[in-house]
Amino acid sequence: MRWMPVLFLLGISGLIVLINQHKITHRYLAAFGWLYLTGLAIILFTPISYDGTSISIMPSGTGRVNLRNFYLHGLQFWENIILTVPLGILLKKMVPQMPLLVIAILGVIFGGAVESFQYFMSNHWLINRSSDINDVIANAAGIIIGSLAVIVYQFYQEKNHLKQDN
Repeated sequence: MRWMPVLFLLGISGLIVLINQHKITHRYLAAFGWLYLTGLAIILFTPISYDGTSISIMPSGTGRVNLRNFYLHGLQFWENIILTVPLGILLKKMVPQMPLLVIAILGVIFGGAVESFQYFMSNHWLINRSSDINDVIANAAGIIIGSLAVIVYQFYQEKNHLKQDN
């Protein structure tokens, strides 16, 4: 029962992605995006826990909420940043004209939405996930870093293209 919401959403979203993509290049990007988002949803919204050495299924429960204690370092903080870097890359690739400030705002909104949804699912489906302000900050930072990586890559691509033309 605790797995049903995530499995349902993943199945429906996968079908929508595959049906609506007509160009083959966009289909590969959409398939990669869907696989990444599937993995992200499994990590974020299922009762799976990884303690560094083993993967286990957490017991039913409501988790905890942290809105005050900032802990902006440590392995878990960096894992959350790394987890959302591909999302920033996908976002910047899909909407290249989007300014970095808008991406940063979307990163904060995304992080807040993930933590709110974890809180909701933890209380209604007992997935035992914690909601943490540090995760919101790390998610936003990862999205910004991913978008910056695309901007830097495009800058160097244009610079090398100009050198080859001269």
